[in-house]
Amino acid sequence: MNMSHEFAREFRELVNLAEDFVYGPYRQQREPVPEQELDRDRGAVRRLLEQEILACNLCPLSGGRTQAVPGVGVLDPLVMVIGEGPGAEEDRLGEPFVGPAGRYLDDWLRAIGLSREDNVYITNVVKCRPPGNRDPEPAEIQACRPYLERQIQLVHPRVILAAGRIAAQFLTGSELGIGKLRGREHSCYGLPMVATYHPSGVLRNPDWRRPVWEDLKLLRSILDR
Repeated sequence: MNMSHEFAREFRELVNLAEDFVYGPYRQQREPVPEQELDRDRGAVRRLLEQEILACNLCPLSGGRTQAVPGVGVLDPLVMVIGEGPGAEEDRLGEPFVGPAGRYLDDWLRAIGLSREDNVYITNVVKCRPPGNRDPEPAEIQACRPYLERQIQLVHPRVILAAGRIAAQFLTGSELGIGKLRGREHSCYGLPMVATYHPSGVLRNPDWRRPVWEDLKLLRSILDR
């Protein structure tokens, strides 16, 4: 059985027991469940998680947001893109990567045969916009950490693409700069991960375009192998 379906089935039972599916400590004997029902369950779980994020007030960022930005895309994607945090347009519209950097990201994805509509899921390390688009603070990242971990388990991507220094350092647990983290394959929550520059940074620094293209080719090669 597909691992994502196995996870969804386990999570449905944990929800019924009012347990947090991430920390479910046991497995039980179960009757087979039709795959269509499992897919519906995962959709329901996704909506519940998004509602939890939208109502979150675990850190001060919640006080300055227009709305939280959970994420967008498909379940079981080829790639899960994880950025740093919402910007002004994302805060206004409630969707990640919708400004100039988002359109640039879409160009990157199309260049290697991907799209947020068909085979990508996109989210951020923090779900609320930091004031003035500053870097998220460590306490804010830790407040959002359980949401991101639950998203990774639920979405179940084949590969993760970390966009920007904040996402790359968080996902690798490293303090190295993005210039040293990019260009090679990492492991993140048991999944292959590639780190690259943030699209907004590349818009300001055209010299980073070639390194980004190398990272995208690495990402594609992981998908193709």
